[in-house]
Amino acid sequence: GNLAGFPDSMYEDAGCTVVTDAPEVIEDSDIIIKIRAPTEEHIPLMKGKTLISQVSPSLNPSLLPLFSTSKTTVFDLTSVPRLLSRAQSYDTLSSQANIAGYRAVVEASSAYGRLFAGQMTAAGKVPPAKVLVLGVGVAGLAAIQTARNMGAVVRAFDVRPVTKEQVESMGAEFLEVEYEEDGSGEGGYAKEMSDGFKKAQAEMMLSQASDVDIIITTALIPGRKAPILVTSEMLNAMKRGSVIVDLAAANGGNVEASVPDDVVETKGGVTIVGWTDLPSRLPSTSSTLFSNNVANFLLSIGPQTTSVKGYYHIDTEDPAVDNMMIVEEGEIRFGKEGVIKPYKAPEVKKKVEKVVTEEEEREIREKEVRDGFIRNAVYGTIAAALLTGFGSQTSDPKEIALLSTFALAGLAGQQVVWGVAPALHSPLMAVTNAISGMTAVGGMLLLSHANSHSVLPESVQGWMGALAVTLSFVNIAGGFGVSGKMLDLFKRPTDPPDYFGLYTIPASILVGSMAIAGTMGLGSLEGTAGATGVASAVCCILAIAGLSNQETARSGNVIGIAGVGLGLASTVGDMILGGATTQSFAQLATFGGLGTLAGGALSRGVGPTELPQTVAAFHSLVGVAAVAGAIGEYFGNAGNLDSGILACIYGATFIGAITATGSLVAYGKLAQLLSSSPLSLPGRDLINLAGLATVGAGLAPFLSPDMLAPVFSDPEQVRLASLAVATVVSGALGFHLTASIGGADMPVVITVLNSYSGWALVAEGFMLKTPLLTEVGALIGFSGAILTLIMCDAMNRSVVSVILGGAGTKSGSGGGGGTMEIEGSVTTSGVEGLVEAMKEAKSIVVVPGYGMAVAQSQFAVADIAKKMKSEGKDFRFGIHPVAGRMPGQLNVLLAEAGVPYDIVEEMEEINPTLKDTDLVVVIGASDTVNSAAEEDPNCSIAGMPVLKVWDAGRVFVMKRKLGSVGYAGMENPTLFKENVDVVLGDAKDTCEEIKKLL
Repeated sequence: GNLAGFPDSMYEDAGCTVVTDAPEVIEDSDIIIKIRAPTEEHIPLMKGKTLISQVSPSLNPSLLPLFSTSKTTVFDLTSVPRLLSRAQSYDTLSSQANIAGYRAVVEASSAYGRLFAGQMTAAGKVPPAKVLVLGVGVAGLAAIQTARNMGAVVRAFDVRPVTKEQVESMGAEFLEVEYEEDGSGEGGYAKEMSDGFKKAQAEMMLSQASDVDIIITTALIPGRKAPILVTSEMLNAMKRGSVIVDLAAANGGNVEASVPDDVVETKGGVTIVGWTDLPSRLPSTSSTLFSNNVANFLLSIGPQTTSVKGYYHIDTEDPAVDNMMIVEEGEIRFGKEGVIKPYKAPEVKKKVEKVVTEEEEREIREKEVRDGFIRNAVYGTIAAALLTGFGSQTSDPKEIALLSTFALAGLAGQQVVWGVAPALHSPLMAVTNAISGMTAVGGMLLLSHANSHSVLPESVQGWMGALAVTLSFVNIAGGFGVSGKMLDLFKRPTDPPDYFGLYTIPASILVGSMAIAGTMGLGSLEGTAGATGVASAVCCILAIAGLSNQETARSGNVIGIAGVGLGLASTVGDMILGGATTQSFAQLATFGGLGTLAGGALSRGVGPTELPQTVAAFHSLVGVAAVAGAIGEYFGNAGNLDSGILACIYGATFIGAITATGSLVAYGKLAQLLSSSPLSLPGRDLINLAGLATVGAGLAPFLSPDMLAPVFSDPEQVRLASLAVATVVSGALGFHLTASIGGADMPVVITVLNSYSGWALVAEGFMLKTPLLTEVGALIGFSGAILTLIMCDAMNRSVVSVILGGAGTKSGSGGGGGTMEIEGSVTTSGVEGLVEAMKEAKSIVVVPGYGMAVAQSQFAVADIAKKMKSEGKDFRFGIHPVAGRMPGQLNVLLAEAGVPYDIVEEMEEINPTLKDTDLVVVIGASDTVNSAAEEDPNCSIAGMPVLKVWDAGRVFVMKRKLGSVGYAGMENPTLFKENVDVVLGDAKDTCEEIKKLL
């Protein structure tokens, strides 16, 4: 009421009817909530009703028959199963004990009449007060914390050894009795100790009593008289002016001379405070916490078991309901054996650490070394077999040189890709995607060989070349445009200026030498074009190396542009050497110009949020360009191709078609045009195998059409039919493989498709016998493959399973059996609570997810980070490797908002520090902070490394609405943990409100 700061008007504003007569309230209500047990006069009025109250049946057994007579259903708030984690939010004893512990120190301070904190003044030295807390439960811990905050020297004692760590973590000294006995009892309470322990405890307490200034006793065992902790002997030993606050006074007291609801003073001048209403001395706080406890319990009764909001349902299968319902419709349940099932917390299986002897350690090390040699030998054997097979099928030195180029470029690419910072994986994919636009080389050569005599192509070969050139130039202009925009976001105002214009000097020398050789005959055009091609490949490798850190990343992008430009210039030289007509160059200018304009226009509309689907769309263009190049090469030279070139044409068509359709499906899922759920057709793996088998079987008649001579007389018709079937089946296979993978794995799919585009270039390089394409293709292929490995490790996914469309996995299950049942309920909070927590926290970690990208809240988040850093808080960001829809996307988003990249840390860096972090704020992330990955071996993300946000002191999760799930399509148990609050609403609106309140 008024004395607690809650006038009647507040209740009326909330929609309540205020009645002054207690019987009238009971008569008109179905459910009655009361703090203390009802009087015997009121119980008959509760006939057929439900009572929720602190009845304490052990202390008030006479009330049970009365409840039985009135057919009342009674829930006792003191009977909450304290070991049930979610029931702690219903525990009124704990919430009130916390207040009592705080207030006890305030009362002690008032009665003590001296300073708690020590001081050194000109008038003399004042020593700090010495406080002894007996009983380290909720009240005891609150007392310790309050006394420590007031500057006192605090000691504590409890019969439960497990409390020692809690006491010491709060800066207090834990006292121990020299007697081996564990006082841990059932339900988290202490048990009554043996006489031997009590004797040893009394001796220790006597010595402490003569030394300390204040004693606060909190020892209570439910349903029993409070144990005597402070005897008359100890009282006599205490100094005059000392104070004792007895929190157990209502149950007989822990102090021999204490009097309930009174303050007494011993002959020796020791003040004993026996107030039994300490929570009521902080009425506003105690009322708020009590009502929260009861509301949490009341609202959980139905939804906890039925999951139907607003449906009140008493279900004894719920351990909270079962333990707290002491009377059910007049039938007494309390004290009857076998009726109430006492809740027992699940057993925690302790990991038994095996002691490894030196001999065993040596054997383990030897096995690791031996396995390494075996693995390398297997890889070497496979490589040797492939090289032998390749060598036995060719006698052309050019092909051997191409293979050498491929191997060396692959090794170089592998080395530089491993050095790329995780934060730059998104720009890396954009850059390699742009470089894969070198499929333009194949299209340019097709235009050259088509020998058209008009601006438009006149043959299938010419049209395929025009298509390849157009799409490739879209990819080049768009890819480099997007990557340039992304990398510019990492530029800081304090960074020195760039001098990229100087790079035009070496580029001009190379291109100029070609121009001089071609027009003036000074030097060899073939030689200068080849040298420019080598420079192109080197620049492409250096471009990837430049992405190793944010400082050099922009240079890497510019060098990549130079590499592709030099490669195209080198190809122009090859066109001239091949006798290309003026019309061929006109076609190149026309179709290349159209592609450049289109790519530039597309890149201007792409931001960090649209980056994943844009990269996927550009991958599809590379795939189509590779198919067009292969088909054009076949039509331009049908009947004059050896088996090696034919195999390369077939391979480029196969990889290109899979890349094209797979990328389109990935684009659809990432852009939310298609469902993120995996396509689960019956016989999924068999469909994929059948597709692969069909394409594999089609290679034989494509290489040796004579095998079908009895049926088909024209060998080229056989080849054309085989190539057509391979194209269609490969396209269908790419669609099905990607569609069969769930949206949660799209970051991995993008890296796989990125790798495919590189292998398509390699095939085209061997097809055209062009070292440049082989070098660049190897670079991109290995880059994508390495990123795929990194992503699969980060998501605990099998590379083979991802490549084969989820082969060998079951939808929605990570293992055998059903998924874990989530216990508890979600605690929702408001923005004000989050802001208060941010103000109080010293260390804060923000974990962003794709929800931040969708809401475009990164700018408000950046302002919050700036504000918190200015106040001296340890403020950082934690990024999961696959947060967002592609690797590194969230890093780019934060860079866009101006967040310094030195406070953005990767999962491996942030996870070990979360246990020491006060507050974690999760913005729109779900799967990457899902505790089921560690707790539920049967869930779809079992084993996936996640950010362990629940290790922090407190967690706030921003979600648009409850029930929404991440890309994995499963509920997140993290939201149900005790230290986690959910703030509902749009992330941008929420962050703007936080910024405003801060």
